[in-house]
Amino acid sequence: MVGALAVVSAAPHAIAPHAIAVAHADPEPSAKELRTKALKLADQLEQLTEQYNGLKVRLAQSQRAAKVATENAKRQEKTLEALRQKVGSLAATSYMQGGSDPAVSFVASQDPQSILDQAATLHYFAKQDSTQVLGLMQAMQSAQRARKSAEARAKQVKALKTQLDSQRTKITDAYEKIRGKLVDKDPTQLAKLPVIGTGKAAQALRYAMGKIGRPYVWGAAGPTTFDCSGLTMWAYKQVGINLPHYTGSQWNAGTHVSRGDLQPGDLVFFYSDLHHMGIYVGGDKMLHAPHTGDVVKIASMNGRPFAGGVRVA
Repeated sequence: MVGALAVVSAAPHAIAPHAIAVAHADPEPSAKELRTKALKLADQLEQLTEQYNGLKVRLAQSQRAAKVATENAKRQEKTLEALRQKVGSLAATSYMQGGSDPAVSFVASQDPQSILDQAATLHYFAKQDSTQVLGLMQAMQSAQRARKSAEARAKQVKALKTQLDSQRTKITDAYEKIRGKLVDKDPTQLAKLPVIGTGKAAQALRYAMGKIGRPYVWGAAGPTTFDCSGLTMWAYKQVGINLPHYTGSQWNAGTHVSRGDLQPGDLVFFYSDLHHMGIYVGGDKMLHAPHTGDVVKIASMNGRPFAGGVRVA
């Protein structure tokens, strides 16, 4: 019994070092440290974005090449079919005479290349004074080369698409992670970070971010003062998209998206009558012109009844 008590009493001393280790965990990074990391990451993301742009160019080139190769294969197929019909009379005649003409085997075969690969058949064709048969051989071989070229290009396009998607995910996830940490620590830092993206929505958001601190003025649409729909109208106008100066009309200016699917640059609307709106910046925050006496700023979307999002571009 004494021995058992000794074992139990020793247990707390056995776990004490582990408890001490937990107590001395590394402190959370400060807002300044997170911002430094974010800016460093932003520089890396800029490099990744250029790689992404380069892949887009290669993808476009591959798509054009695949289209040309496919069209070439189709043209060769038409030529092949025309020649098949011309040689058809040769096949019919040979059949009626009960012969075993290699040309007949070539035309009728489901795999003409296998016939061409037979040395005896090739020898036969080499001796024939038939432009139709020779033309058929050339057309068949040309069509096969064109198909292989199209298939190779299509495979390349598919691989590039996969690479693009991976690149996009890598860029977005890495940046959103560090930005989220920074915003949780200090929400004011969000305005100091770059907007990631190359589409018109991201470009419009960049323009709008440049107006942070500008005063709210009822009915104003820039370039120095704004109301809520005037800010979004002005920002999208800078990228060639004309929106009406009215929240109700902007609500119908694009594709509706749920809160969980929002992307930076999407329009966000509030209240059942849609009397307020802003531009989504990420992290459940928006850029907006709030009301008289306030200025354009980034704020949480919480606290207002969310009506929905609209993707304009």
